[in-house]
Amino acid sequence: MFDNSWQVAKVMGIPIKLHVSWFVIFVVITYLLATQYFPQVAPELPHATNWLRGAVAALLLFLSVVIHELSHSFVALRYNIPITSITLFIIGGVAQMKKEPSSPKIELKMALAGPLSSYLLCLIFFILFKLLGDYKGLEAIAYYLFYLNAVLGTFNLMPGFPMDGGRVLRALLWKRSGNYVDATKKASKAGQAIALMFMVFGFTLLMAGRPDGLWFLLIAWFLYTAAQTSFQQAAAKGILAKIRVRDFMTGNIIAIDSSVPVSEVVANYFLRYGFGGFPVTDGGKPVGIISLREIRQAPRGRWNDTTAGEVMQPFDRSLAVSEDDDISTILERMVQEDKSRFLVIRNDELVGLITRSGIARYLQIKGQLTG
Repeated sequence: MFDNSWQVAKVMGIPIKLHVSWFVIFVVITYLLATQYFPQVAPELPHATNWLRGAVAALLLFLSVVIHELSHSFVALRYNIPITSITLFIIGGVAQMKKEPSSPKIELKMALAGPLSSYLLCLIFFILFKLLGDYKGLEAIAYYLFYLNAVLGTFNLMPGFPMDGGRVLRALLWKRSGNYVDATKKASKAGQAIALMFMVFGFTLLMAGRPDGLWFLLIAWFLYTAAQTSFQQAAAKGILAKIRVRDFMTGNIIAIDSSVPVSEVVANYFLRYGFGGFPVTDGGKPVGIISLREIRQAPRGRWNDTTAGEVMQPFDRSLAVSEDDDISTILERMVQEDKSRFLVIRNDELVGLITRSGIARYLQIKGQLTG
């Protein structure tokens, strides 16, 4: 969803990105402020400068959204939960985490941090609104940001996943039942119900000739899709947690000797078998993994003179998993560490291979059989 994004800043080591859809909503908000809001609340101001005020207010609004997401991220980082980026898009912002909180307490703290920051900004802008009475343009901007931060904080507390209130709900259900997967399913169902309410409200506005109904429909679509994805992920986690690596791994391993030239690796392995990567061995012992990523980094003109052992990703314990691990834990590691395959090691011997694509195929087939 956020492929078409550009990094514009970095805060606390977290890239701040703008999705292409953000530029659309920025223009729309600036237009509405310049042509409707400022002429109504401060008609004495020059109309030509309302466009500048509109742009400043829109930028400050999105800065408020960034602060909201950074508040979540600050708590996450305190508990060693990596944040890959914060992306602003057409209906707000999203902080992308590499893993979920490990306890209901951490989940609750993370969830409440965002709305609390919005209410704090709401208070700050209300004070500014009261202090700037002699400066009508600044007063109007302060009131707009006071109102929108109040809306942002309150909207996000609605008890449906993936909103902050939905995460609060999940934390409470998780603490009561001790079952993370079941709590996620219930919070996601609540999120879908709220999305359907927004959808009905949006259609009602459209039937009444109100074009802003489209905005509610867009919010409903996003919430429903995100809640559905969370539900599916929770269901997948529940399925995979019951399966051990030994029952899932590929035992018939096709390995490449470290002395094989890259040209032969491409012709006799990648093109022949169609896999995305292979273990590399030396004397039967695992010494690394080679994937298309490593192949692309090798100069094509030297493929005949370069061996698999020279371009492979060297083996270390981060590439290894145990036969006793559950598949859900392995999938989380793949996402967190951006790896597509692990070697299954027993007594320093390579006994199997497990891949992200294999897990995805399993879930797809399982879904088709049970759906």
